[in-house]
Amino acid sequence: MRIGIDSYCYHRFFGDWYEGLQRDPGRRIDVFGFLDIAHGHGVAGVSLEACYIPDDDRTLDRLADRVAALGLEPVWAWGHPDGLRSGTDDAAAEDLLRHIGIARRVGATVMRICAGSRRTRPAAWVEHKARLVPMLRPLAEAAARQGVVLAVENHIDLLADEMVEIMQAVDSPGLGVCLDTANNLRMFEEPVAVAAKLAPFTRATHVKNVTTRRGDPKTFAFWPSVPLDAGLVDIEAVLGQLRDVGYTGLLALEIDYLDPAHGEEEEPQIARSLAWLRETLSRGGA
Repeated sequence: MRIGIDSYCYHRFFGDWYEGLQRDPGRRIDVFGFLDIAHGHGVAGVSLEACYIPDDDRTLDRLADRVAALGLEPVWAWGHPDGLRSGTDDAAAEDLLRHIGIARRVGATVMRICAGSRRTRPAAWVEHKARLVPMLRPLAEAAARQGVVLAVENHIDLLADEMVEIMQAVDSPGLGVCLDTANNLRMFEEPVAVAAKLAPFTRATHVKNVTTRRGDPKTFAFWPSVPLDAGLVDIEAVLGQLRDVGYTGLLALEIDYLDPAHGEEEEPQIARSLAWLRETLSRGGA
């Protein structure tokens, strides 16, 4: 397993923040600035949020060259914020199909996708599955033909058993899981048990920890991100589940809405989390 960073850690600096919870940081970076930051952290790879990257030929060629020059393993991350809208958005499926080629162009063999979000999840799982599986099957087949795996994130839209059902129903080498280590806690599932179920299908990760604040636990604001060593998720145990199935991909750090108790600036918490992750891996804690 190799350490990486998801560019979503810097979403505010790409001009994207949670209204009412976060503020404009007052400065901007682009994907090339992010790559320089990631390289400075000494990581092995990066997960690149497509929504922050122009997809014109010049930018993509430059991006492919820069990723290769820095020796970074890329994961192409498609679908922020609502992805396939839980199997209802044919236009999004067409866009996903187009992005498989972009993933290959920048050197990625894994493409994180969002099947939906907490906003798009239907009330009934039967309906949800009936819409999503037929949409994912041809997409996974197309990805496999191009040597790409689509890694569906547990994006506060799918319970662990539901994700397993999807993997089994589609049953394609072109489909796997992007395991977010904290998102299912936001759906009231125990994270280590979730990891045990999803680890055999995992092809990418968001390594994230969260804590709680006052208010309604059904809301996103109740579950802010914290440094990896400071939250409710037993990250070492989750990483152990990945180790046990022989996972060899990226451990991509993600921070979304940073707990105000840790300040507004993400960078110190990113550095703290990466240091903890390195130390954990070096002593065999995962």
